Amino acid sequence: MEKCKGRFEREFYTKMTKRYGWTKDVLINNIENKAFEKYLLNQTNFDETVPEKYRMQAKLAVKDDYNFDFIEMGIEHSEAELETGIIKNINRFLSEMGGDISFIGNQYHLDVADEDHYIDLLLYHRRLRCLVAMDLKIGEFKPEYAGKMQFYLAALDDIMKLPEENSSVGIIVCKNKNRTKVEYTLRTTNRPIGVATYSYCDKLPEELRSLLPSPEKIAEIVNRMDLK
Repeated sequence: MEKCKGRFEREFYTKMTKRYGWTKDVLINNIENKAFEKYLLNQTNFDETVPEKYRMQAKLAVKDDYNFDFIEMGIEHSEAELETGIIKNINRFLSEMGGDISFIGNQYHLDVADEDHYIDLLLYHRRLRCLVAMDLKIGEFKPEYAGKMQFYLAALDDIMKLPEENSSVGIIVCKNKNRTKVEYTLRTTNRPIGVATYSYCDKLPEELRSLLPSPEKIAEIVNRMDLK
């Protein structure tokens, strides 16, 4: 904890450790991987698309950047290789996702209007009680990815979602993203979607540090973390 820079960061890790039962090694890995900052920087439209009761938990479910350093593959790789690497290291992947996520399947088949569609990864969030669709992209984020994700979420809610479950959530994971382009795209989507990047390093890029919320906003986020 001496590596934390302030009270709110320490409080965040304390609450997350209590919630997920992190071991000492897992806690150290998350601190070194800048999990606190990555949660604060995440880009979603959850303020407009997720009921207030679940909003904070939903925001905590999406990081700004995921560390996939457990996957062994070259810098030049395909989306299929990225997906295969995740499946082969599914326990490490679920840990990186935060601890409340369960794996349902990859290349999950949806039959819509007699056409075959496949979701890269289909997950389930226990606390949010909803399906989570993840689309993997090896290049830069494109606005049209959100349209495809909205299609997946609408189909999941119509075909897969149980009556007692909440609306499905989508996460688009790309190698790079332009934050302004993501902001404009999410502003016009009506389904809960987050856009993140993935990397192989455990350092937060310096250019993102200036984008962290104000101390007052950070305090609000940490104080509202639900431990139930």
